[in-house]
Amino acid sequence: MSRLYDTVEPAVIDDEMLRKAVEEQGPKEEAGRIAKQEGIDYKDVLSLRLDFRNILKIDNLWQFTKLTKLQLDDNIIEKIEGLDQLVNLVWLDLSFNNIEVLEGLSKLTKLEDLTLYSNRISRLENMDSLKNLHVLSVGNNKLNQLDNLIYLRRFTNLRTLNLSGCPVCDDPGYRLFTVAYLSHLVYLDFRLIDEDTRNKAHNLYENKLGELMHNEKQKEKELERKKEEEQELQNEKDAYVEYLNGSFLFDSLYTEDPEGQKLATLPGLEEMLQDFKDKFIDVCHKIYEYGMKEHGRRTHEVDEFMQCVADAKVENKKLGTTDIDKFEQYKRKVFAELVVTSDATILESKISEYHETVNKLWDTLMAFEMQLVDQLEETIKDFERNLADMMTSFVEYVQGLISQIRELENNHNEKLLEMSMVILEKVVKNEMEEELPEDIRMLFVDKETIVNAIGASHDVHLLKIDNREDDIVTRSGAWLTALIAKIHAEETTRNRKRVVEISNYIDHLREDVDTLDMQDAHT
Repeated sequence: MSRLYDTVEPAVIDDEMLRKAVEEQGPKEEAGRIAKQEGIDYKDVLSLRLDFRNILKIDNLWQFTKLTKLQLDDNIIEKIEGLDQLVNLVWLDLSFNNIEVLEGLSKLTKLEDLTLYSNRISRLENMDSLKNLHVLSVGNNKLNQLDNLIYLRRFTNLRTLNLSGCPVCDDPGYRLFTVAYLSHLVYLDFRLIDEDTRNKAHNLYENKLGELMHNEKQKEKELERKKEEEQELQNEKDAYVEYLNGSFLFDSLYTEDPEGQKLATLPGLEEMLQDFKDKFIDVCHKIYEYGMKEHGRRTHEVDEFMQCVADAKVENKKLGTTDIDKFEQYKRKVFAELVVTSDATILESKISEYHETVNKLWDTLMAFEMQLVDQLEETIKDFERNLADMMTSFVEYVQGLISQIRELENNHNEKLLEMSMVILEKVVKNEMEEELPEDIRMLFVDKETIVNAIGASHDVHLLKIDNREDDIVTRSGAWLTALIAKIHAEETTRNRKRVVEISNYIDHLREDVDTLDMQDAHT
């Protein structure tokens, strides 16, 4: 796959190369001259050709965020990289390069046409996110395994596939195998797939396809189940009550508590420990149920607020649009009169009146904007107050329930201490009916040892409970602070943007009449 120009020094995609490429492919003649003078924002470029430039590495394309078509064919690229920011790409040509591994495409979810013809690829992989892929050309590569083509079954929108020139095409069963397993294809290797070929392929691989489809369906169900579980867990995390709908918190008390694990096996403790666990889990379940309910209420409150803000913006925009439409009608009428007016006094009067009307429009539009700012400011204040009250009530109620858990731990600790003293007395008097395991007997050598062991276990448990409480309080407070800060920041940005829009529009209106006046004078 050598190129005639491989002996040339590899090129780097730098600003100079990009600027030249954009200028070459950009507007021509007068429009091109203006664009060259004012500069072209890479963020506005939709199509870019970087073919035949001896490029070794894909780099410095992050600014082309609106790019939909990119040509990088006929270079010496060895690795697909540097494309993560080009999320709007629909068409990508990397043919005639030195690429060995399919990678670096996961962010290009809008990609429909991908050309990798004449590279060194030996395996189809790492394209799972390209759900919209419609055309794939990987001919003249090193693909040599029929089974690897099954990977393409996941691309249900794929209609055109080119593998011509790959070793796999030399397999006698290649075409029927591909047509059977990729039944959604319309064209294979530049040839339309006819019904006769489809029928032969289906009959030949019917049994194997049935088994494969069954396995795919089972796998799909499993993935769906995992997805639902992940979503459920995320909802619980958003409610700050994850892992509280069961024994997780109780079990965690003993995870890092070796003394507690030993004490839990004391004779006669089983019933008391089970009672403690049942009551502990019951309170955890109450926290979980309350947390999920409050999360629903908060979500509803946020949704209502967002809708209220959106409605206010729409209504305000209507007011501005009405006045702008009226002005545009006035502008057309005035400009029509200015074109045919030859009297300098009348001309000056009409232009003066026009500027005054523009100024009034400016005042009106800015007044509408200030009205919206005041309205949104009041709405945000009410929302912030309501949400803060909801969060305060949530935290206080949860803290009350956690206090119950803490009290259960304290009561259990007292009972455990009492029971241990009884056992200690029996051990000292050698009256124990059951033989204690050696590791537990070591705790009952004297009162101080067993009291210290129980105290250490109790401290671990209380720390776990306190940490869970702190976690709920901290995360819920951080969420509220971040949300309100985001809302204020977005409103500030919106307001500044709107003021700039109004200013630019008004400046444009003023320039329009000045330009018209100069044209008339020149005439």
